[in-house]
Amino acid sequence: MKSTAPYLLRMILPQLTWEVKTDERKIFLTFDDGPNPEITPRVLEILDNYQAKATFFCVGENVERYPEVYRLLLEKGHRTGNHTYNHLNGWKTPRDEYYDNIEKCGRLVDSVLFRPPYGRIYFRHIPYLKMKYRIIMWSVLSLDFSKKVSPEQCLHNVVNNSRPGSIVVFHDSKKAAENMFYALPKFLEHFRKKDFTFSVL
Repeated sequence: MKSTAPYLLRMILPQLTWEVKTDERKIFLTFDDGPNPEITPRVLEILDNYQAKATFFCVGENVERYPEVYRLLLEKGHRTGNHTYNHLNGWKTPRDEYYDNIEKCGRLVDSVLFRPPYGRIYFRHIPYLKMKYRIIMWSVLSLDFSKKVSPEQCLHNVVNNSRPGSIVVFHDSKKAAENMFYALPKFLEHFRKKDFTFSVL
């Protein structure tokens, strides 16, 4: 998997949000798959240290399981988005089941933002979902979840590919923790020195 969104896919699906057009030195950090009581609070501490805000695409069952962690995200001024209730793959799930799962998450996550798990979404899903949601993809993928990616490579992925308006993906999950906790503070430090800010979508 590439650490940047495929150019062809961005051209085919321009109705999805891949980056933010801005003249400001802003990067849009996002985290997928939480909240997680062991990981997410540590992420929030790191973000606080750099006065950074982020958008967390939450799995509904995790919100239901850890409501206090979800509340903490909001209390600290971060934004949340819908990532389905069970982290469903849109390519492998019957359409009505997929829509119902998104709506189930929507009852827990009050947001107009939606990111399809694995970035997998069919053309036919888009018109329906866009009636209610802004579909957020990404321009930079840290690949923090991959066992084939070292912490150093994870950092390289985000530092070398980010620019003003980039939507960058990390994961607040156990699987991604080693790479993410190595790369995140160094990434924030690197761009803070260049006078970048980190904003919610």
